[in-house]
Amino acid sequence: MCIVKKRILRYLLLSLAIISFIYGIYSGEMEVVFMKAIKICLECCGIG
Repeated sequence: MCIVKKRILRYLLLSLAIISFIYGIYSGEMEVVFMKAIKICLECCGIG
């Protein structure tokens, strides 16, 4: 695969990841994931 094609693919995937990240933040998914992470942490510690 040509170096230019690899570079284009790399930037395309990076752009897609950033767009998906921003969409998740604006749709409220960040709060949902954060709350699930807190619950899992508390269960591991034996508190929750």
